[in-house]
Amino acid sequence: MAARWIEKVTGPLEEKKRFRQYRERTRRLPASYRTTVEALERYLMHLGGGDGDDAASMYEDLVDLFEQRAANNTPVREIVGADPVEFIETFVSNYPDGQWRVRERDRLNSAIARAAGEDTGNDERSV
Repeated sequence: MAARWIEKVTGPLEEKKRFRQYRERTRRLPASYRTTVEALERYLMHLGGGDGDDAASMYEDLVDLFEQRAANNTPVREIVGADPVEFIETFVSNYPDGQWRVRERDRLNSAIARAAGEDTGNDERSV
């Protein structure tokens, strides 16, 4: 009974437990990998990297990737490429909560192209 009341106030405890485990795994990474994961996490947090179970899975997958690459001594730049934003946006687009961002980006580009009088080949009119 008390656990349900606490969860109503603070949110699901299992999700918080998973996030704490993710954070602990991140802390155990070598410094350059840890710094990279923390920067990617900060970016996701500011732009809405999802919530709930989907977000927990996404963060776990992110740290899995960096743990594997750290074990192989893969350079950070080789993981994220020349454009870390492109890397994390592509990464997020593979998750249900990240797909809305792709749709909204396309919608924005289409709306601006229409406003500029460009033919987008897209009949979507809502903005």
